[in-house]
Amino acid sequence: MATRKVTLSLDTGALEYAERAAKAHGISVSSWLSKAARREAVRTGYTPQRAPVTPSAEADEAERAAAEKEMRAQG
Repeated sequence: MATRKVTLSLDTGALEYAERAAKAHGISVSSWLSKAARREAVRTGYTPQRAPVTPSAEADEAERAAAEKEMRAQG
């Protein structure tokens, strides 16, 4: 899974909990916070939305497929 470096501010107590939990699970604090954020988002009702396909994206894909087909036909 791709990651992105960000800066967060946590209150001292929350950071301490995260550090202890991460250590207990044998993972980094970053990994533990990422998993915790994902679980909380799902628990509170977040559902990922698929990005709508734009006409230009469809045209780009059709152009790519046509170019690939032409290239294969040429050997």
